[in-house]
Amino acid sequence: MEPIRLGMVGGGQGAFIGAVHRIAARLDAQFTLVAGSLSSSAERARASAAELGLARSYDDYRQMAIREARRKDGIRAVAIVTPNHMHAAPAIEFLKRGIHVICDKPLTATMAEAAKLAKVAERANALFILTHNYTGYPLIRQARAMVARGDLGALRLVQVEYAQDWLTTAVEETGSKQAEWRTDPARSGAGGALGDIGTHAYNLAAFVTGQEPTAIAADLSSFVPGRRLDDNAHVLMRYSSGAKGMLWASQVAPGNENRLCLRVYGEKGGIEWMQENPNVLWFTPHGQPRQMLTRNGAGSLAEATRVARVPSGHPEGYLEAFATIYTEAAAAIRAHDAGMSAPEGVVYPTL
Repeated sequence: MEPIRLGMVGGGQGAFIGAVHRIAARLDAQFTLVAGSLSSSAERARASAAELGLARSYDDYRQMAIREARRKDGIRAVAIVTPNHMHAAPAIEFLKRGIHVICDKPLTATMAEAAKLAKVAERANALFILTHNYTGYPLIRQARAMVARGDLGALRLVQVEYAQDWLTTAVEETGSKQAEWRTDPARSGAGGALGDIGTHAYNLAAFVTGQEPTAIAADLSSFVPGRRLDDNAHVLMRYSSGAKGMLWASQVAPGNENRLCLRVYGEKGGIEWMQENPNVLWFTPHGQPRQMLTRNGAGSLAEATRVARVPSGHPEGYLEAFATIYTEAAAAIRAHDAGMSAPEGVVYPTL
């Protein structure tokens, strides 16, 4: 099949996540990047496009959406990899023109923007995919399938945490581009650590358990003096099933790099997974020895093996998990454009 023509908004010089999206999009040869509005600065956008060998560079995303929609060889999908406050407006522009949107998380910077985007997406003849990339790990798909088929029994406890240490000091005052916008309410939105990494933790718990809380109680803190957004969050969660949950998101926890962990316990057993060692899932049936399940190893379920790329023992990690989201999106986009439902088993985060 011909790769899907992809555009990109944001992700120019100095942007970490833009490069990750570009790698993920091409890893399984499902997309080819043909156009972009890579920066809010026209000069930087052109320079970034030249570095990537991108022939079609636009000074702003509106210009890009209008012109690409008119071209016979225009983009079929666009990746939005801007700071949070610039998710909603570009997504709306492209959705209105029938161009599929693959957007970095969180959905938007405010609830009002999210509601507006949702209305547009519901009416649009295009898909909206949200890149909660950790759902692409094979063993997260394994965990989801195990919960769904009842291996843990009725769920009782859900514990998820995402801890980092890179904002332990006021690095936003040292010229760090990534820290500057993430701690700025105007660009990051209402959530600091909660919006940046807490959203990932929340999404992961919901994805694996198939449940979302009906009530929460949260304690948000800004430990670094002068910081305007939270850098630590403790959240208690209650589920309609009777299960209880805890979520911890912190960017001021020294010794933690990207420690995303999930533990789920039911009446029959429990599972534990850590993103820093993503090729192992621990499963403990109650009253039995702890079992180590490995990616593509003994006991692997079809839901996990269909998104694994290499034999067991060879590590797959962050970039491959990200690529899984793009490859699932490609399957859904092709099916949508053919007037069909997505193939069985295809799963990706949405609104």
